[in-house]
Amino acid sequence: MFEATTILACRGDKKAVIGGDGQVTFGNTVLKNNATKIRKLYNGQILAGFAGSTADAFNLFDMFENILEQKKGDLYKSVIEFSKEWRKDKMLRRLEAMMIVLNCEHIFILSGTGDVVEPEDGKIAAIGSGGNYAISAARALDRHASLDEETLVKESLKIASELCIYTNDRIKTFVLESKEA
Repeated sequence: MFEATTILACRGDKKAVIGGDGQVTFGNTVLKNNATKIRKLYNGQILAGFAGSTADAFNLFDMFENILEQKKGDLYKSVIEFSKEWRKDKMLRRLEAMMIVLNCEHIFILSGTGDVVEPEDGKIAAIGSGGNYAISAARALDRHASLDEETLVKESLKIASELCIYTNDRIKTFVLESKEA
């Protein structure tokens, strides 16, 4: 488990949302409170977030963007190819980061061990130190409240920030809206 951040993503019927806190830690010291650990990729059609080493994550984002370009934005094909490349490269295998990538159709968690995990519900995924807190809150809110995806992500991350010392409440979100009416 990374003592790094919390990233939470939610994919709904018409919207996909990713959010993250802004905390950067070094050991038990907060170095920065307002970092951005989420991005829009492939002309704003894919959302991505990372937990772990920042330098490692930037390498992974660059690699994933290149694969997205090669696969013409096909998220499913891109995550499979990305996982293969990440796993077979001796240097990349040592990178200490995880990613969540999603669009309005799919959501995946990617790891350096070659994992490509689509959440069982196909809807909510979390990574990072506060990931378990955030996903628990998100599942409860999804089941028992009528919140849109962005509010669900923000509120769940706020709850995680109250429990996890490596997560703060300076939450940023990105939203994709489905082109289908």
